[in-house]
Amino acid sequence: MTKTLLKAPFKADHVGSFLRTEPIKEARKAFANGQIDRAALKAVEDKEILKLVQNEIAAGLKSITDGEFRRAWWHLDFLAGLDGVEEFETEYISHFQGAKTKNKAIKVVGKVDFNGHYMIEHFKFLKEAVDKYGDGSQVAKFSIPSPNMLFTRIQGDEYYNGNKEQFYQDTVAAYQKAIQAFYDAGCRYLQLDDTSWIDFVSEERIQAIVEKEGQDVKDIIATRVNCLNDAISKKPEDLLITMHICRGNFRSTYITSGGYDVISDAIFANLNVDGLFLEYDDSRSGDFDPLKRFKRDNLTVVLGLITSKFAELEDAERIKQRINEASQSIPLENLALSPQCGFASTEEGNILTEEEQWNKIRHVVSIAESVWGTI
Repeated sequence: MTKTLLKAPFKADHVGSFLRTEPIKEARKAFANGQIDRAALKAVEDKEILKLVQNEIAAGLKSITDGEFRRAWWHLDFLAGLDGVEEFETEYISHFQGAKTKNKAIKVVGKVDFNGHYMIEHFKFLKEAVDKYGDGSQVAKFSIPSPNMLFTRIQGDEYYNGNKEQFYQDTVAAYQKAIQAFYDAGCRYLQLDDTSWIDFVSEERIQAIVEKEGQDVKDIIATRVNCLNDAISKKPEDLLITMHICRGNFRSTYITSGGYDVISDAIFANLNVDGLFLEYDDSRSGDFDPLKRFKRDNLTVVLGLITSKFAELEDAERIKQRINEASQSIPLENLALSPQCGFASTEEGNILTEEEQWNKIRHVVSIAESVWGTI
């Protein structure tokens, strides 16, 4: 029997995270203070996620997420749930332009592996909600950090003691198991979030990573391509996997600026993902020239032309104009539209209101319908 392949990313899509609601914030604070137990916290999260799913459907979205409502971080929560990885308190190092995150990081303390993960249950709850409230045209989408966020962003390599090849192989194997586990739970749309590509957006960052790794920049890029490709190499045919590239998203700030020029061949020709979510909301992301490297007719490039950082709505005609510009390099049918990032990559969230957030989502849907006649 032929498997039905999901037609996504959708023409109006999104990266996944949403502003935490007041009940979520209050419950997490009460839990941290020992005023409620984990079961009570989960009950609040469940209730708010059910509301969120209904709001996403009402806004016209087809890809439905849980908003990452159960997470503090877009990446650390998942990575610390892998075997051999722990979260820890670290000395504060500011990476963002004028904003301070919490002092958290991850380290490897044992063999990296996957033998179950609590987020599988998070996905199952989401899928049940989508099945309950949707009309059959929506799909439950789940986001996890790319394997590169472990292999290239690790602090405290205590277990592998410099054996990068073994660390690589174990990371890839763990992700292969994780991807299969999400699939077995019913996931058909998985997104890998990857900020490691910002190492190549400017000469300053390239020089720093070359000095750190002691390798040529092409070899470093190739390793990251291989890490992701190897991790998804055993995915089932009807599981769609996309990747989101970000330059940082915390309290409406960012880490760095620069275009996709150096990694254009890597991401447009060499990565075996089904879709790419690219930041393009302002000049931080460079111009559309790298899109000329597009070579795969089975790849969807999702243009993040709507910002999640600020409330002001972009001029719809200008967004349509930019989509048209991009279509000079990539066929229109291979393009889609989304915000450049989530609204809350961490539980603190960006600096806008929930209503302003939904205005942004409805704006994406409206423009996509106008350009493609569908979402």
